[in-house]
Amino acid sequence: MADNEQKAMQLMAEAEKKLTQQKGFLGSLFGSGSNKVEDAIECYQRAGNMFKMAKNWSKAGQAFCEAATLHARAGSRHDAGTMYVDASNCYKKSDVEEAVSCLLKAIDIYTDMGRFTMAAKHHQSIAEMYESDPNTLAKSIQHYEQAADYFRGEESVSSANKCMLKVAQYAAQLEDYDKAIQIYEQVATSSLESSLLKYSAKEYFFRAALCHLSVDLLNAQHAIEKYAQQYPAFQDSREYKLVKTLCEHLEEQNIEGFTEAVKDYDSISRLDQWYTTILLRIKKAANDDPDLR
Repeated sequence: MADNEQKAMQLMAEAEKKLTQQKGFLGSLFGSGSNKVEDAIECYQRAGNMFKMAKNWSKAGQAFCEAATLHARAGSRHDAGTMYVDASNCYKKSDVEEAVSCLLKAIDIYTDMGRFTMAAKHHQSIAEMYESDPNTLAKSIQHYEQAADYFRGEESVSSANKCMLKVAQYAAQLEDYDKAIQIYEQVATSSLESSLLKYSAKEYFFRAALCHLSVDLLNAQHAIEKYAQQYPAFQDSREYKLVKTLCEHLEEQNIEGFTEAVKDYDSISRLDQWYTTILLRIKKAANDDPDLR
């Protein structure tokens, strides 16, 4: 491993030497500059791969970044974009902000070239890097929205919806329920237009209903009736019945009944972390209600 790192350092030094030679008088006089740049790029790329083998991710990212900068200067935009993505993949293992910075440079290149699907995928990658930390969820939302926007522009509706569902999920986590409701309702409605996606509308209506319940009981009651009209099969689902039961228990100020209803549902259909978080918030808000004391 140390051997690979040593070779990589030698290649970096070699690349810098070639660039210094290229700037010299003889290089410009005999027009050999472009060859030197190509040689330097090759050295940086090889150095990057050597650093990867040595698991020195930060140095690998740096080497690929140097290669990207030279490609961009030489007008090879596609190659520059590829190198920035390679650099980002290395930095991802050691420094998220550097990884993001490299992908943003790649995105600038791809949008300038009109490669919006590529740009969308990289915005999605940035969003995924940010979603693991609660402190950067707002940034994650921003990049998922941008990705969805580009996907939609390229008629990739399914990819756009996947990104928007992530936006809704995290918006609800950050208690921006109105935004989450709007997205879940939109995606559910568009799913109803497809015989393949129709069944998934049930989940989106369920999520929207719980977001409504986090804000206002009456709105939640109106919402589930509206969803049942839009999608009659929703009325027969366990999700609809659960929300209806929860509304009744909240109306009767019956917290124990609320808890039991959730437990019964969970014993058959396992509720994931998102549902658990939202339901606990609803229960806590009901518990904090002075009318229940």
